[in-house]
Amino acid sequence: MNLKVGDKVVVIAGSSKGKEGTIKKVLKQENRVIVEGVNIVKKHIKDNGQGNGGIIEVEAPIHRSNVSIIDPNTKKATRIGHTMNKDKKIRIARRSKASLD
Repeated sequence: MNLKVGDKVVVIAGSSKGKEGTIKKVLKQENRVIVEGVNIVKKHIKDNGQGNGGIIEVEAPIHRSNVSIIDPNTKKATRIGHTMNKDKKIRIARRSKASLD
């Protein structure tokens, strides 16, 4: 998976289309990511005897195909490419060829 924690992404499909945020967690086995401030759902928490039960809002995972990384130069959605920098493979933005790492 080309997405990493801390990447700035934009949602390109679904009910949260157009929203931007940073990746908080990558669920590699499920091909999903959790993006800050996107796909908010209400979760019911059972009271554990100390009075902290109720309904909270949390970010739910979305599929990685529904997000696109934001190009650091043009601030638009772009695809990710790879290139070799000396002896290390790095990620680059296809739109402006800027490094993402």
